[in-house]
Amino acid sequence: MSIITDPVVAPAYVIDKLKHHAWRIRRFALQMGEVQGQGYIGQALGLADMLAVAWCHALHFRPEDPEWEGRDRFLLSHGHYAIALYAALIEAGIIPEEELETYGSDDSRLPMSGMATYTPGMEMSGGSLGQGMTIAVGIALALRHKNNPAFVYNSMSDGELDEGATWEAAMAAAHHKLDNLITLVDINQQQADGPSQKIMGFEPLADKWLAFGWDVQRVEGNDIAAVKAAFDRARNLTEPKPRVILLDTLMGKGVPFLEAREKNHFIRVDADEWQKAIKILDQAEEARQ
Repeated sequence: MSIITDPVVAPAYVIDKLKHHAWRIRRFALQMGEVQGQGYIGQALGLADMLAVAWCHALHFRPEDPEWEGRDRFLLSHGHYAIALYAALIEAGIIPEEELETYGSDDSRLPMSGMATYTPGMEMSGGSLGQGMTIAVGIALALRHKNNPAFVYNSMSDGELDEGATWEAAMAAAHHKLDNLITLVDINQQQADGPSQKIMGFEPLADKWLAFGWDVQRVEGNDIAAVKAAFDRARNLTEPKPRVILLDTLMGKGVPFLEAREKNHFIRVDADEWQKAIKILDQAEEARQ
């Protein structure tokens, strides 16, 4: 049976700090979206809690040296989520905050789809869905051969569950007992062609990953305490198998009028709505403190 992680009680100040990081990541994403008047902002808002836990709690890296050999690798398989990762890399101190104003512009290090040759902290050029898992397996194997204890995180979308290469890589990861590989699946139930389950039904998803030989957790992806507990468990597990965290998220999270907007793979945001959305986030953060 699948393992469903309940939130583990953590010190309130730890959760509070992570919530603050998530707010800043959401705000940075909205600021970048306003620069171009567009972007995959629904995904960025939905995934901000996971990114806050990843980059402000779990990952080992050196902001001043993004190529440090001992770093954990974070692969953005769903390259169209680049605006979300840029926001996290700014919060992590790898990219200067002032660069967000260059998002999507000529000669920017922040192109609209993730490209490893342009951006510090971007480990792969994503966008052709289903590639991240195969690359992650190769990197995890290479790190093992080099006796490098770093972890490989592969962040992917539920749309990538439609791709055969994803499941071939999942089978290979289990065969090689890649306990240094942690896959993160954003289950936001949206694809370019419509609701994910209508395009290609993937439930019962936890059971599928378990059948492929993985350690499985499924959590509410916008519950920071639950996400932190899942990351901690995945890193500390002693069983020689790869780990997957299935994250049920809400696109547009934190901005009610975007949460409700139909729907939702590439949210339409009018020019006057960017600042309105930022104001809503800021008011919620002030009320939380």
